[in-house]
Amino acid sequence: MSNSYARREVLYGLGAGLGSIALTSMLADDGVVKASERSTPRPHFPGFKAKHCIFLYMEGGPSHLDTFDPKPKLRDLHLKSFQRGGDEQSAMSSGKRYYVQSPFEFHKVGESAADMCVLWQELADVADDICFYRGCQVESVNHPTANYHVNTGNQFGGDPALGAWVNYGLGSENSDLPGFIVLPELAHPQGGAANWANGFLPTSYQGTALRPQGSPILNIHPRREITRTHQRRNIDFLQQLNRRHATRHPDHEELAARMQSYELAFRMQTQVPGIVDLSRESKQTLDLYGVGHEPTDNFARRCLLARKLVEEGVRFVQLFAGTWDSHDYIAKAHGALIPTVDRPIAALIKDLKQRGLLDETLIVWMGEFGRTPDNGVRGGGVAYGRDHNPNAMTVWLAGGGCKAGHTIGATDDIGATAVEHVHHVRDLHVTLLRLLGLDDNNLTYYHAGRFKQLSQFGGKVITELIA
Repeated sequence: MSNSYARREVLYGLGAGLGSIALTSMLADDGVVKASERSTPRPHFPGFKAKHCIFLYMEGGPSHLDTFDPKPKLRDLHLKSFQRGGDEQSAMSSGKRYYVQSPFEFHKVGESAADMCVLWQELADVADDICFYRGCQVESVNHPTANYHVNTGNQFGGDPALGAWVNYGLGSENSDLPGFIVLPELAHPQGGAANWANGFLPTSYQGTALRPQGSPILNIHPRREITRTHQRRNIDFLQQLNRRHATRHPDHEELAARMQSYELAFRMQTQVPGIVDLSRESKQTLDLYGVGHEPTDNFARRCLLARKLVEEGVRFVQLFAGTWDSHDYIAKAHGALIPTVDRPIAALIKDLKQRGLLDETLIVWMGEFGRTPDNGVRGGGVAYGRDHNPNAMTVWLAGGGCKAGHTIGATDDIGATAVEHVHHVRDLHVTLLRLLGLDDNNLTYYHAGRFKQLSQFGGKVITELIA
């Protein structure tokens, strides 16, 4: 035996422990190994209500000043020269700048007297189910890094997404569907699929993106001449060969994940077509969400699908709605965007509540950062917009044990920075995990020589957001 061959065999042997654990977990899902012979994911805090999460991600950075955080002082300062402070950040801060007021009127809604722009006509009906949070801050003013930061906890990408961590921590309630499903738009957000990747976690925890047009997953329907029996025999034979290879090379984690993926894909062929078929929903439900109506149809379909997915046991569903990056003509841009998501989101809350699912489903609404109270004037007063602002933003939660009917935190009198209950986004991540019964300090994965976690190096639960 050559020295190089001997070294390889020793390395394979050293990896046998972790490799066998991965294979045992996979075999248990196939019913080959008893569930009692492996550790089962479970909440660290069983008393928490949320079992699922629907993450509504408004990519581009929606303006808190024009949605949920009115600043009357900006009316007095409108188009006056902006006085720079010492700590403001903006993606486009050069040149002369001006304060700009919101083009929208605001009103108080619900018994909680929540602040909403008047364009949120349907969401106003469920204001008392929402917890608004105005104290969150991020670090990046650039879209790709900010998206990575909010979605994975790491500005540079490559780490597991929030949904992947939840999937890893809680496992799946439905072995026939992925635990983490993403419903993107036709154009992916800046940063692409790394926003829902598994990072250093096993591949099975990554987000599965359903295509917004055509077949939700390519090859979800087998060719006509291939029967389910043919598929089953082919997969069984392939798994037999793969298991033989895995026994010889037990540290081959990608192989174990691939084996699991084949089985999951086979099972999904019976589940996914029925779930994505919205024609089975009543006309009343379709109208509630705005399916078949403009401008709501696109986002309405995805919100309704999100409800169906959590109803079927999917742990984490993430929806993307883009083009909130309003550097100019914010009245036109936000004025067109809000009506596309208003009715579907309100319907999602109402529908989950009516079905008794809101208490166990945490809904999160946010973008990658907020907007500044100032900008350059482009072509006259009607053309103003806002720049990127990592120091102030609005995040809101609904269901899942959050403190509904409250507004937590505050920004200063012009909305430039958070001043009350101020927390870094890592603390928001830790809080979302806690609402799902998970402890960020215990939800770790050993990689590259250390135990890693979503918050990177620990965070603080924002207790004010929890009922």
